[in-house]
Amino acid sequence: MKIAFVSPYPPSRVTLNEYGYHLIRSFVGKPDVEKIYVLTNHLDDNRQYNRYRTEDVDLIPCWTFNGFLIVLQVLSALRKLKPDVVIFNLQFMTFGEGKVPAALGLLTPWVCRLMGIPSIVILHNITETVKLETIGMAKRKWKRDLFMWIGKQLTKFILRADLVGLTISQYVDIIKKKYQAKNVVLLPHGNFELPERSYLPEPLEEINLMAFGKFGTYKKIEVMLEAVKILEMEYPDQRFIATVAGTDNPNVKGYLDRVKQQFRHMKNLKFTGYVPEEKVEEIFKESTFSIFPYTTTTGSSGILHQAGSYARACILPKIDDLERVAEEEGYGGAYFETDDAQSLADAVSHLIKHPEERRRLEDMNYAAARGLPMNDLAEWYLSHANQLITA
Repeated sequence: MKIAFVSPYPPSRVTLNEYGYHLIRSFVGKPDVEKIYVLTNHLDDNRQYNRYRTEDVDLIPCWTFNGFLIVLQVLSALRKLKPDVVIFNLQFMTFGEGKVPAALGLLTPWVCRLMGIPSIVILHNITETVKLETIGMAKRKWKRDLFMWIGKQLTKFILRADLVGLTISQYVDIIKKKYQAKNVVLLPHGNFELPERSYLPEPLEEINLMAFGKFGTYKKIEVMLEAVKILEMEYPDQRFIATVAGTDNPNVKGYLDRVKQQFRHMKNLKFTGYVPEEKVEEIFKESTFSIFPYTTTTGSSGILHQAGSYARACILPKIDDLERVAEEEGYGGAYFETDDAQSLADAVSHLIKHPEERRRLEDMNYAAARGLPMNDLAEWYLSHANQLITA
């Protein structure tokens, strides 16, 4: 079977690049897989992809993020490659931060089906559960209503793919009920490659609170930094570090620079900038707690799965979607009230005072990360792909 993936891929910085990397690598060596093509976005210098090229994965930069010709660019590549199936790794902003190119790119799975190429979409978020005003998409009601209508139309086009997999069971229920869709299945997020278990020193020599992601919309780090200030007052003899691992969300460029200025007098504050794939393990292993300073969610959290892979306790906001995902997939954490620095500090303090609870969460999360490896998830995809090819 020849498989084409349409997905961001490192060192691209487009959202879902890391997920695409781990998912695609899980197909390597499968008996049914003859060839793997990755149709990814152009970089300023496409030679940067060379360090991620392997004998088993053919990286083909062929579409332009924020471009208006993505459908034509992807289809042109597919005509040359003639894959047996194409798998799309998508969320609603995969193809652009601009609304028009992002929307146009999402028509590609439907056009693939028109061409007779079996298509599978893994969709990481749905508009029905996203608070548009908190992710920088729409602050006025008429705009929210307009974008929700557009999102509904785009969802209908995505559902014209042969098969659509959603990462959360609630999403499957919503889409089946609202759109009467018959081609929707649960394709869980899956877990990344499980590294060797790492342990924190006992007692803790320093406490590193680390937040990972793209910040400025629904991920805002001020609440974590204010919580660190509270903790420093509560534990004057303990050394705390605040690590902000990542970059601005494209919709709020300059956000982190403003935060740096606002907290410039804060000791032990570290901004890493963009974290390449080969540095992710180091960032997580240096952390004590993985902090989720979210005000809403846009789907299953890759950061939650990574924290589990590195056996780190999570400090999580009380958000329905995130709590549901954690519960369904066996993850755990200490919870805090959304956007409340004192509540976040209290959650961390509880685990400082009760190290046995922290260790229990570390064990729990590492065990959850072993629950559904990407390697097993790839078998699910191949089973669905074989059914489409032979139908």
